[in-house]
Amino acid sequence: MTATRTIVFSPDQLAEVRRLQGLYPDKRGALLPVLHMAQDAFDYVSLEVQEYVAGLFDMAPSHVHEVVTFYTLYFQQPKGRHVVAVCHNLSCYLAGSREILAHVKQRLGIGVGETTDDGRVTLQSVECLCACEAAPMMQVDDRYELNLTPEKVDRILGELR
Repeated sequence: MTATRTIVFSPDQLAEVRRLQGLYPDKRGALLPVLHMAQDAFDYVSLEVQEYVAGLFDMAPSHVHEVVTFYTLYFQQPKGRHVVAVCHNLSCYLAGSREILAHVKQRLGIGVGETTDDGRVTLQSVECLCACEAAPMMQVDDRYELNLTPEKVDRILGELR
């Protein structure tokens, strides 16, 4: 039997939600930081979390879902200890990101949007990481990896524990 998660902010977290909402003429302006709070509190932004957050903003859960699915920084399922995001925008694509992404997928044994069985790495393919001059590139957690080659990718992935 699996335990169900309680999706409720603590009183301090609710106070922070209200503070953030008060910073904007329309409280919906605080949706992004509140979603980040929710992800930190509940590990990921499940449909249940989206519904809870929607209630805090008096909006339809479908609107919150649209926001969550638009941005790559929100995870709808548990993510790995490391997040590897390969850029697939035009500059990176022309410089070989398709081959780099295929190499990462083969090396990790997972597809885009998946997490390795050991929970170590989640793989993303993202629109732009803003380092066109150093394409192809990827972001690994909070650092950028530039001018990628398959050999460099192997070294980077090998360092992830």
